[in-house]
Amino acid sequence: MAEAARQAEDGVAPGAGPGGLRVGVLAYPGCFASEVFGVPDLLTMAGHVAGPDVPGYRVWVVSPRRRVTASGGAILDVRPLRELDVLVVPGFELRPDTDLDARLTRLAPEIAAIRAQAAAGTAVVSLCVGAFLLAEAGLLDRRRATTSWLHAAELARRCPDADVRPEHLVVTDTGVTTTAAFSAMYDFALDLIRRHHGARVARTTARLTLVDDARTSQTPYVDPRLLPQPGREFSQRVMRRLDQNLAQRYDLTALADAFRVSTRTLLRRFAEETGRSPLAHLQASRVRRARHLLETTDRTVAAVAAAVGYRDPGTFAALFARHTGHRPSAYRAAFHRTDRAPAPESGVQSARHPGVLEDPGEERRQGGSGPMTHRGSHRGRSGVPGSGTW
Repeated sequence: MAEAARQAEDGVAPGAGPGGLRVGVLAYPGCFASEVFGVPDLLTMAGHVAGPDVPGYRVWVVSPRRRVTASGGAILDVRPLRELDVLVVPGFELRPDTDLDARLTRLAPEIAAIRAQAAAGTAVVSLCVGAFLLAEAGLLDRRRATTSWLHAAELARRCPDADVRPEHLVVTDTGVTTTAAFSAMYDFALDLIRRHHGARVARTTARLTLVDDARTSQTPYVDPRLLPQPGREFSQRVMRRLDQNLAQRYDLTALADAFRVSTRTLLRRFAEETGRSPLAHLQASRVRRARHLLETTDRTVAAVAAAVGYRDPGTFAALFARHTGHRPSAYRAAFHRTDRAPAPESGVQSARHPGVLEDPGEERRQGGSGPMTHRGSHRGRSGVPGSGTW
């Protein structure tokens, strides 16, 4: 009993033992309190699942400050920074009006601590927009990374040497891990448990805590309407026309004629404003509409394919899987909602979207290009403790 009390006081998870993995969560002013405690809580559950005879996790909430007030005014009990195996950096509230430069300047002590921990060989993990602190510390240069899809473009802009992967839930590159938004902290934690305790403990922990351990992408959660869209008047008009005619055959020449420009000009201006091609936008819009139909109706996959412009369900299924990471039937099984009224099978929607086959290679033949991504060169460093593992 005395030993258990001592471990609780010292922040040691059940079953940790003297050889437990040392995990620190970096608390800082305004950080999301849920992201401070989410990972430790899941690790605690994993420790119970693994049992007292298996080395578990020694977890502390750490800070270079003596006092930290998190989001919602929660006052956190913090410990001084120490030697760690893993440092977790939570996210914070990032609103459209946030002065990010000023915010990061105020977090200079934390950024210095992140840099020092990485230099000492600690595996560093960011949750959600905690990636901006890692970027400021120089840890994302020439590495693959991710963050919330809502802020991925801004991260790529601020860190041009990073290879930002907005579709990924968790990315690990040479000892540095970044995650998507909020609940992706559990995807990371399960991965850590899987690496440290094995697949059985991770799977059982996921079942006990009702955490999805089968997600592979954040793409199904993306809502383009929430993305910032300044200075995109031309592309907005093109996208509106495409969105209103999802099931019509894609014809680049006709689209350019509708806006009284050449196909070359259309592709160039659209790419300058959006970073991708009109065809890529059309495909994404079709997939988004298909997701809605799969979630809210009982239409067959073939009927959903026809409603968004594909006569061949196989072609549609391949495109859908490429965008979402799920085949249409698997997506429906995971996301179908029974609390919504079915979308009408006839009327305005079906009249606007008769089944028409699109040729995915058509734009390439007419001089178009696929989606543009933010790429940097891979650092390829070696010798970093925990590179790609924990």
